[in-house]
Amino acid sequence: MYSSGRGVPQNYAEAVKWYRLAADQGVALSQNSLGEMYSNGSGVPKNDAEALKWYRLAADQGDARAQFNLGFMSEQGQGMPQNDVEAVTWYRKAADQGLALAQNHLEYRYIFGKGVPQNYTEARKWFRLAADQGRADAQYVLGSLYMDGRGVPQNYVNAYMWLNLAAAQGDQDAVKNRDLVKQNMTTAQIAEAQKLAREWKPKTTPH
Repeated sequence: MYSSGRGVPQNYAEAVKWYRLAADQGVALSQNSLGEMYSNGSGVPKNDAEALKWYRLAADQGDARAQFNLGFMSEQGQGMPQNDVEAVTWYRKAADQGLALAQNHLEYRYIFGKGVPQNYTEARKWFRLAADQGRADAQYVLGSLYMDGRGVPQNYVNAYMWLNLAAAQGDQDAVKNRDLVKQNMTTAQIAEAQKLAREWKPKTTPH
């Protein structure tokens, strides 16, 4: 509440105090939140080593956000040597729990072959999981994979559907690709894709 200012005046220092009380008792959510305060320098001096300490404690308890945060710090080389393989390890742990943000980072690892062998089929799997949760960036890339036939059989109907969903969230690159793929579709195919997009519902996870 103090960190977001919900119901009380925003006060990062006060938030840190309460996060620390719970974190010291082993509450994973608070350990991750405290790590984020150190990572961002909110209410405390920025300290990557201290952030890593709290992230690891939370991640070892299975907290998906902390696992993602460790993956990101490994990817960026913050507070530790840059390590793509370790980044993938933590992203996968969080992605396996359904965290869309981690799924999104993991899929790009497979697209570009960073920390894992390049594998468009594996990338499509993770893009689909993130896209199913409504992430416009994942929907855009998934649609583009269907458009080009990378990692999946080329399918203009599926391409149009995913690109249309991303475009509806304001993704301008999706608008451009949707208009490109539309040129190769029949009127019936466009109508089918639009129907699929209208009927699509996001799948939610605990994260």
